[in-house]
Formats: sequence, C-alpha cells, structure tokens
Amino acid sequence: MTVDERLASLGLQLPELPKPRGNFRPYVMAGSMLYLSGKGWPLREPATKVPKVGAEVSVEEAQQHARQVGLLLLAQIKEALGSLDRVTQVVKLLGMVNATPDFTGHTEVINGCSDLFVAVLGERGEHARSAVGVGSLPRGFAVEIEAVVAFEPA
Repeated sequence: MTVDERLASLGLQLPELPKPRGNFRPYVMAGSMLYLSGKGWPLREPATKVPKVGAEVSVEEAQQHARQVGLLLLAQIKEALGSLDRVTQVVKLLGMVNATPDFTGHTEVINGCSDLFVAVLGERGEHARSAVGVGSLPRGFAVEIEAVVAFEPA
C-alpha cells in the first residue's frame, strides 16, 4: 500500500500549504536529509487573544492541533520529495507548546503528531523527539513542530 493509499484509508487529506512569512525556506535538502521549517496551528489573526495550553486550550484540543501540524508537515514532505513513499525514516521532531508556566503535558500534546506519523508511515514514522513548553509562538500558535526526515534519492 502506498502512503497516499494509507492516507485515504485513514480518511485523511493533506492540506494546502501556507506561504512562508519571512526570509526562509519551508525546507532544505542536504544529501538524503530533508530539514523542515516549523509549522504551527491553529492559524490566528495577530490581534486576537492567544489562548494557552493548560488554561483555555485543553490537552485534547492541543493534540488535535499537533495532528493538524503533522498533516502540514506531511504535505511539505510530499511537495519537497514528490512522493511520501520516498521517506525512509522520520529522524527527529521538535515540538513546541505555547503553554502556561505550570503545564507539564507537552509530551501528550506532541503525541498528536507522532501518532499520526506512525499511523501513516508505519515504522518509518517512528522518530526521536523533543517536546518543550514556550511562553509564546509566532502568530499565536498553540503548537509548532519542525522535523528532520531521511529519504531515498530519486
């Protein structure tokens, strides 16, 4: 089964990618490694109040945000490689959670992305990971995640 077929069997569609908001690339390839810039969710207007995970945003809601970020990362991988089937291993994720100072459920939040990668890519989706809390994220994201992916040359 191809990765696209697995996505369809899970009832998932890859979203349209937002344009970068700054002087950086959404990804960089070096040899057989793909480095993905961070993607965040949910998208907010800059003037809106930013809710914090652990206060206005529940762990379950934040997990869904991390899952949505995972779909954005998969869409970025597909754009970069042409096919998700070229992924040989998701090597590393760095997950950042916009949380209250006393929040400690960062790992549970980022599991939303990790679980998605394993569901879609199987063993190739298993990865090393860091999950950290931060005081703020760009555009009021609740969650931002970046990734490093090994791939098969074309």
